[in-house]
Amino acid sequence: MSGLLLMLSSAVFLVSACTNDQNVPKPVPVDDRPVVDSAPYLCDLVPRQAFHLVSGVTGTFAEKRDGNKDDSSCSARDTFPHPLVVDWISEQGGTTREDIDYLLNDRLAVYERHGGVKLPVELGTGMAAYVPDYGSVTEQPYQVTAKFRCDGEEQLLTLRLDQVAKGRDAMGDLIALMRIAQRRYGEVHGCVPGT
Repeated sequence: MSGLLLMLSSAVFLVSACTNDQNVPKPVPVDDRPVVDSAPYLCDLVPRQAFHLVSGVTGTFAEKRDGNKDDSSCSARDTFPHPLVVDWISEQGGTTREDIDYLLNDRLAVYERHGGVKLPVELGTGMAAYVPDYGSVTEQPYQVTAKFRCDGEEQLLTLRLDQVAKGRDAMGDLIALMRIAQRRYGEVHGCVPGT
């Protein structure tokens, strides 16, 4: 019996040693470059090159904007679901602090249920999360939301991505995009984030 077992083991070893390596899929290289700020921008706040790096989506996009300078939504679209959506509301646009807090708390409750990651304190109050079942509200499951002050006025900024490139640190990348988006928000709106 042990002789038969030895022969079968040897046969399996020989067959596996003689397989054609061309049939074995090659691992896809992960692009682990850091997220950096550089022009041009999508929706005024997200560096196009950083978006391509994080999402793995290529090409150019038409932007669609709704609202005004203080309360707005902007999407980079050419496909559905839209690969990027950026929303912001602000006190200077007429939204009360209570309304901003209500919206933030609602989103944070959803993010917490999905294991969201808190943002660094210098970015204000917020979280990044992967919310796959949020489809009734949005088609972009990768989300980061932050409430922060800009010249004493409260702002609520949300970035939503349809996908993140395989092998990327989704939460780390969303936080890096939020850091850049807040800095750009200050430039575009003429205020200093964090003050």
